[in-house]
Amino acid sequence: MSQRPRIYLDHAATTPILPAAKAAMTEAMERWANPSSPHAEGRAARAALEDARARIKRALGWDGEVIFTSGASEAIDIALRGRPAGQLAVTAVEHDAVHRAAGGAARLPVSADGVIDPAQALPATAAIQVANNETGVLQPWRDLAPLRAQGHVLLADAAQSAGKLALPDADMVAVSAHKLGGPPGVGALLVRSHALLKAIGGQEQGYRPGTHNLPGIVGFAAALETREDWMERAAELRARLEARLVAAGAEVVAAGAPRIPTIGAYRMAGVPSEAQLIHFDLSGIAVSAGSACSSGSLKPSHVLAAMGWDETASREIIRVSFGPQTTAQEVDACAAAWEALAQRRSAA
Repeated sequence: MSQRPRIYLDHAATTPILPAAKAAMTEAMERWANPSSPHAEGRAARAALEDARARIKRALGWDGEVIFTSGASEAIDIALRGRPAGQLAVTAVEHDAVHRAAGGAARLPVSADGVIDPAQALPATAAIQVANNETGVLQPWRDLAPLRAQGHVLLADAAQSAGKLALPDADMVAVSAHKLGGPPGVGALLVRSHALLKAIGGQEQGYRPGTHNLPGIVGFAAALETREDWMERAAELRARLEARLVAAGAEVVAAGAPRIPTIGAYRMAGVPSEAQLIHFDLSGIAVSAGSACSSGSLKPSHVLAAMGWDETASREIIRVSFGPQTTAQEVDACAAAWEALAQRRSAA
């Protein structure tokens, strides 16, 4: 008896590498030389590196500088390196990587829908995500952008939105390849000017030490160039899922807030998220409980806590996230698995 294919609905954690990115990486592996080496082989690798840099800038519509990193977390570290905590603030719902890099910086509060007030006072530098990795909530970047003209330096974590939505009008933007169909272990810090950063020596104009991951960088460029605009379809899929979940008693997290169409978070009251994950996994469906970086820990979500959810409720929430390969049939199977668990709980 053939086994039914599993359904992957955890694209916010990581998404499959696109075929074009795999092909580009395979070809780039033939350029095995170090791009920092001065010989002919190194110069050829450097040419491929700079070509990928230009292609990434063009694909993202970015006219500033690009510093290659191992991912968005390292990009955030570079952006916040050496900034005094007293001159820095981050939103209370930022990714753990931002909170770690920010140290004792002030936390900007959010509403019950997870949105910051763009009129609140900000220090010299502020880190504000585009789309939340646990809830999908979008921050009001159109209202935040004018703060740059007032002298504020704005860092945007666009790990979940780059390649899906237009980049925000920020001074620095952190992006990650593996969230948009590129390989893991590669990302970039987009920066308006190197003068915003503290140099420490090494590669990437002295802002990031370490040998370049040329195959990964080339794969990153290929993924961006071959991506499709599927946000309208993602919105339709999420609406299809939420209609059935709500009918089955689910509570949608931040239902009234603007959300990126690729992420939804849902509460099943009375059923711990761990039990839900086991049920879905046994049903052949991969979902998650919040960020992949913290879903295996016992610590409650700081994102949900900042939005006013108590610990019990926050431990009953799962995240479903879509990719360009997600189908309506897969969404229906997820809804059916949810309904089966909800019915089992009601009968207990």
